[in-house]
Amino acid sequence: MASSIFHLVAILLLIGCFSASRSEVLILPLSHSLAGAQFNHSYHLLKMASTRSAARFHSRSSIVRRRQRQISLPLSPGSDYTLSLTISSRPPQSVSLYMDTGSDLVWFPCSPFTCILCDGKPKPHPATLSFASSPARATVSCQSASCSAAHSSASLSSSDLCAIARCPLDRLETSDCAAYPCPPFYYAYGDGSFTAALRRQAVSIATSSSPLVLPNFTFGCAHSALGEPVGVAGFGRGILSLPSQLSRMSPHLGNQFSYCLVSHSFKVDKMSQPSPLILGGTAYEHKQKSSASSGGKDGGQFIFTPMLDNPQHPYFYSVGLEGIFVGNKYIPAPRFLKQIDATGNGGMVVDSGTTFTMLPATLYASVVAEFDGQLGKAHERAKEIEARTGLSPCYYLDETKSRIPTLTLHFTGGYDTSSVVLPRANYFYEFVDGGGGAERGRRGAAGCLMVMNGGDDAELGGGPGGTLGNYQQQGFEVMYDLEKKRMGFARRRCSSLWD
Repeated sequence: MASSIFHLVAILLLIGCFSASRSEVLILPLSHSLAGAQFNHSYHLLKMASTRSAARFHSRSSIVRRRQRQISLPLSPGSDYTLSLTISSRPPQSVSLYMDTGSDLVWFPCSPFTCILCDGKPKPHPATLSFASSPARATVSCQSASCSAAHSSASLSSSDLCAIARCPLDRLETSDCAAYPCPPFYYAYGDGSFTAALRRQAVSIATSSSPLVLPNFTFGCAHSALGEPVGVAGFGRGILSLPSQLSRMSPHLGNQFSYCLVSHSFKVDKMSQPSPLILGGTAYEHKQKSSASSGGKDGGQFIFTPMLDNPQHPYFYSVGLEGIFVGNKYIPAPRFLKQIDATGNGGMVVDSGTTFTMLPATLYASVVAEFDGQLGKAHERAKEIEARTGLSPCYYLDETKSRIPTLTLHFTGGYDTSSVVLPRANYFYEFVDGGGGAERGRRGAAGCLMVMNGGDDAELGGGPGGTLGNYQQQGFEVMYDLEKKRMGFARRRCSSLWD
C-alpha cells in the first residue's frame, strides 16, 4: 500500500511538472563550489584556480594521446558549479553533483564507497547514497542502449556485455539477455576515474516552480573511484547525459538549456549567490513572461556560433574560434581552432568545469604581446604576483583609472555578427596587492590577465585545441541549442533572474 502511494505521488508530481514545462521554462539553482570557503588572500584562490585549469586541460590532452578511447574532461574541484538532485528511494536521498558540460554521464558515489588519492578533496555531500532497500527493477539490462553507451569506450557488442554479465551460452546464442543486469563499467576523466554499475530510478530536481521529476532515470552508482570523491551531473551530448535523458521525456525541456553564471570576481561573499540554470528556453523568455524586460544587458540579443561535431569526442560542445581582438588589434587564431578534423583534433570546447580560458601557445603569446604592448607602456610588470598566482601578465596599477585594452572573442559562423565582447572583469582581475607592492614600500592595486597558456600547438593533437572557461562566461547567458546545433552568448544581469 505504501509503495502504491509513493508511486502515485511521483506520477502526480510528474504530470504537474511536465504540464507546466510545456508553457514555461524551468530554472534550477547552481551553487559555486567555493561558496562558504575561507581564503587568506586572493593569491591562494588565484593560484588554486589557475593550477586546476591547467591540470584539467593538460591532463585531458595527454591522456587522449596515450589512450585511444573515450575520455572526458577531468574535473577540477574548486572551480565548478554544483546541482542538487534527489533520488526517489525509500527514504528519498539528496546529493550535490558537479554540473559538467565536458562529460556525458550522471553518477553518484554509493555506499560503501572507497576513494583512492582523495585526501584534501571535497567529500560527498551530504553522504554516499544507499540503495539497500531499492527494488530489483532499478537495475539496467545488459541489452539496453544505456548499457552499450556506458561501455562504448571499450567497443563492446551486446553479446560481449551479456558474456561479462555471465549470461548462459544458450541465452547468448538467442540474444536473450534481458533478465541480466548491465555489468560494471569503467569511466575515466583526465585526472581521475571510477567503476560503476548502471541503475534506473526516479530522480527529482528542485526548480523555481514545480519539482522536476524524471522517472526511470539512468545513472551510474560508483563504489570505488580514483581522485573523484564527488559525483557528476554530465551535461554533454551523449545519450546518458541529463539533457539527453530529459529530452526523451520532454523534448521542450531537453533540447535547449542555458546557464547564467553570477559574476563574483573571486569575492567569496558573492559566491553564495546561486546562478540560474535554465531548461527549455532562455532567460530572456522567462523575463518577458514574468515581467517587463529591461533593455541593455538584458536585451536578449544572442551572438550565435554553430556547434562543431567531434567524431572522436562526440559529447564535447565545441565551437570554432576565428581570432581575438585586443583593443582594435585583430589576432587570427591558428587553423585548428577554427575546425575539427576527422581524427577529432581542433576546435574550442565550451566548458562549465574549467575556470580560465586556455589558448594554444602561439595564439596566447600573440595576445599577451599585444596586451603588454598596449598596457605595459604605462604600467610596471608585477613579476612577484605572476609567480604567486600562476597568471601572466600581471601589472602594478596606478590610483588613476587604468586604460585596460578590451578583449573580444571572434567565433566562426554564418551569422550577422559572431564577436563576443568580454566585460573587463571577465578577463582582467584587479585586487589590492599585499605582497610585491608592500616589499616596494607600498600597498597598491594590481591586475592580471585571466587567460592561460594551453601549451605548444604541436602537442595539442588528439583533442580540442582550446577551452572557454567559466570565468570568461560570467555575466553571460550561455545557451546550448541542441536542436539547431548552435551556441549562443548574451549579456545578462544573472542575479536579477531570481527577483
